[in-house]
Amino acid sequence: MPSNPLPRPVTAAGRDALAALLADPSAATVAVDFDGTLAPIVADPEQARAHPGAVPALAALAPRVASVAVVTGRPAGVAVRYGGFAGVPGLDHLVVLGHYGAERWDAATGEVRAAPEHPGVTAVRAELPGVLERAGAWPGTWIEEKGRAVAVHTRRAADPQAAFDALTGPLTDLATRHGLVVEPGRMVLELRPPGMDKGRALLEHVRETGARAVVYAGDDLGDLPAFAAVEKLRADGVPGLLVCSGSDEVQALAARADLTLDGPAQVVAFLAALAEAMPA
Repeated sequence: MPSNPLPRPVTAAGRDALAALLADPSAATVAVDFDGTLAPIVADPEQARAHPGAVPALAALAPRVASVAVVTGRPAGVAVRYGGFAGVPGLDHLVVLGHYGAERWDAATGEVRAAPEHPGVTAVRAELPGVLERAGAWPGTWIEEKGRAVAVHTRRAADPQAAFDALTGPLTDLATRHGLVVEPGRMVLELRPPGMDKGRALLEHVRETGARAVVYAGDDLGDLPAFAAVEKLRADGVPGLLVCSGSDEVQALAARADLTLDGPAQVVAFLAALAEAMPA
């Protein structure tokens, strides 16, 4: 009996996708978000680290499938560092699509490739402190520098939701003036170039690999475009399994998932079980 039994998707589409993946793993792509999916959410994003079982699970999975991809809004190099992905035997098929695909790190080469930075990010970076000051005093709100994007976190504020709501308008106006968009998340507002999202990154990667089955796991609003990409692939005849790393904060994701798991520990257990269920 397998040490980690595979959970059963609640939808027919999810069950079909899981069956297709297990029937031909070498033609499958398994893609996962980082924060909240492989790594627990923490108050300070700089302290985020992958669940201890994440790297062993990915290393067991990677040789059996066409590709394993970590799709994240973080810079690729940061995700590699916080994930502990570099120099791990068995992870040659792992790629990290950082900044929503604007950066790519390949385990096989250890190199990061990147597109040029949008000039609006530089302008927003300079103006953001003044915009926050004029929007009112929200102690605990802070700015995260993300290289090709900037994010404002409200989770540490006395009233995180009130701060989030109050800042959404001013930050949207700032982003629009400089040709950027605002992507809301779990008590975070990220200002980034348009056309950068996990759905686009995932679709491009699946087309590159020629995958004939896809799994995507995520936990936040920023993962909705990736869910939409999997749904598009399904419409095009590519089976896809949608996994939600469960959170009461993001019901929109859970409502569309084929399988909901209770955070990174269960996601990692699922990945390990998936690898165990595949032929070596």
